[in-house]
Amino acid sequence: MYAGVNRCNYIFEFENKTNFENKDLVMGQAAFLRAYYFFELTKWFGDIPMPIDVRVSFGSVQDYGREAQANVYAQIESDLTFASNVLPTSWDQKGRVTKGAAQALLGKVLVFQEKFGAATIILDDVIDSGVYDLYDDYNTLFTQVAENNIESVFEVQYSNEQGAGFGCLQCSEGNVMVGFSGIRGYSGPTYVSGFSFNVPVQDLVDQYTPNDNRFRATIMDIEAYKNEQESQGNQVSYGEGWEHTGYYNHKYIPRTGEAFQDPNLTNSTNYRAIRFSDVLLLAAEAYNAIGNDAKAQEYVNRVRTRAGLSDLVTTAGSLEQDIQQERRLELAGEGHRFFDLVRRGEAAAKIPGFIVGTHELFPIPLVEIEVAGNIWAQNPGY
Repeated sequence: MYAGVNRCNYIFEFENKTNFENKDLVMGQAAFLRAYYFFELTKWFGDIPMPIDVRVSFGSVQDYGREAQANVYAQIESDLTFASNVLPTSWDQKGRVTKGAAQALLGKVLVFQEKFGAATIILDDVIDSGVYDLYDDYNTLFTQVAENNIESVFEVQYSNEQGAGFGCLQCSEGNVMVGFSGIRGYSGPTYVSGFSFNVPVQDLVDQYTPNDNRFRATIMDIEAYKNEQESQGNQVSYGEGWEHTGYYNHKYIPRTGEAFQDPNLTNSTNYRAIRFSDVLLLAAEAYNAIGNDAKAQEYVNRVRTRAGLSDLVTTAGSLEQDIQQERRLELAGEGHRFFDLVRRGEAAAKIPGFIVGTHELFPIPLVEIEVAGNIWAQNPGY
């Protein structure tokens, strides 16, 4: 992440020393990416070093203490406000950062800080822009043929051009998460073998109703699939990974023909970082928080309709949790649930073994503390 921050700061360092056509567009993209990196870093680690507009060299790391998270959020808001003011709504080249992406990320950052009124305004700008909508077929939403579709507000673009290895995962131009999510020792049609990490648990599986068409796109039941294939004359075999549950994340699973270098580590499937459904559900949460339940339900029901479900029927006081349940089912396997639980103070009640005061944050890697001359205190409890 900090390598990305450094590249963005390099651009800002020379902002007033060079002139070229469409300069604001370059600066806007750099501002968005810096904000995105800082947001990911502060979600994981809390207070973080925050170099601005200057590159950090190996010997100058110790010059930067950990900045309070409130200040980090202020910088993120500033970068995203600037980006949203200068970036276009679309590009000829797919995958570039847009005005809508900057606004959507800003809206999410505001929700994380419980600035709900401000969040509704910025998220409504995205919703009402007419640029985005829900993709019709949830079952193919996470396949490569559906990349950068109308629901995609921001996707991390991957390729399979540069391979990787465990000695240098960051060297890959591919999405290593896909291989990690794959079926260990798999042999059969459609998929290729992976490592069986980050497997869905039974509690998540049990939350889906039989008529929810998101289930098969989200959860792969390996035994059900094996039986189905063998009834058609196809042979399927696999090995069990650590903490095997019988389920796999079907959104990000390695499929035949998608990776050509190292199929386990160099998959070209894009990561859907911000989807329009996420924007709708964030807006629903914000509207519920400020007392506009009608608007909140309208946005939730748009998501539910695409899933093949009826409109939400709420009881007094239940809408808040209904929205979070919809986020869980809609965004399962995409890396949002843990941070949703932490920001809402619900992690201890819903994550087995969660220790309040420690597990809200991740430990800072020891090597990073040492490189900084031991000026950074480790996060509590580690």
